[in-house]
Amino acid sequence: MQCEAHLSSSTFYDTTCPNALNTIRKGIRTAVSRERRMAASLIRLHFHDCFVKGCDASILLDDAPSIISEKNAINNFNSIRGYEVIDTVKSQLEKICPGVVSCADIVSVAARDASVAVGGPTWKVKLGRRDSSTASLTIPEVESNLPSFRASLDSLISLFKSKGLSARDMVALSGSHTIGQASCVTFRDRIYNNQSDIDAGFAKTRRRRCPIDGGDGNLAPLDLVTPNSFDNNYFKILKQKKGLLESDQILFSGGSTDSIVGEYSKNPSKFKSDFAAAMVRMGDIKPLTGSQGQIRRVCSLAN
Repeated sequence: MQCEAHLSSSTFYDTTCPNALNTIRKGIRTAVSRERRMAASLIRLHFHDCFVKGCDASILLDDAPSIISEKNAINNFNSIRGYEVIDTVKSQLEKICPGVVSCADIVSVAARDASVAVGGPTWKVKLGRRDSSTASLTIPEVESNLPSFRASLDSLISLFKSKGLSARDMVALSGSHTIGQASCVTFRDRIYNNQSDIDAGFAKTRRRRCPIDGGDGNLAPLDLVTPNSFDNNYFKILKQKKGLLESDQILFSGGSTDSIVGEYSKNPSKFKSDFAAAMVRMGDIKPLTGSQGQIRRVCSLAN
């Protein structure tokens, strides 16, 4: 599924916009220091961009006469965050080197800098992505390319494989749930209707903020123990049957990925190195390069 187009090294902007990466880093550090949860949101923004049409910043586009915005898909609506952080960084870059740095590269670098800001790994981000001038053709197309919180293990493995990512990549990337939060509507069924694959005390605790009726938007941390630190605790809680989402716990429920979860729960450095490598591979999904696409002046609008 990989595109013929190739990205360049992390020195891509050294001549055309030498202060680009520093500007992005400062903007992300400021946003995360203001709200720690933003780190998880920026990593997720990159993921949801790359899995639909490739890493082309299509997720940032608003509705227009010829564009159906991906923001309105059920997986993204009132759920994806961080648009304003990207917009702020982009406006700063337009002042120092107009029309040079793509929104797609900003999203990719922002995910790396967000990881670092909360104690996660770093990696060399390949650069040279250009921005799409269109979003996905239909909302169902968006939804079919993003994992559901109810997804089975086989469907998760299959979806990631279609993007050129292995089952190990999928488990490592799921480890980003060591930070961030989920809304009650995404885990209500699990805490009320699951009798076998969930710790009873954990379910009872989660019900306090997630009533059986109402409270859909109430939030709970995906990692109850260290929700603001990028560590391997996510994998430890899966072994205790305390995964918040069905798609979390399915990674450790007697299936083929149990051994990977076990490995990461014992070896945090292996998790972090695999996560970094998987993020690099994810950033390679169908980029627009060279003369393809455009460099948007405003990330929410095609030129």
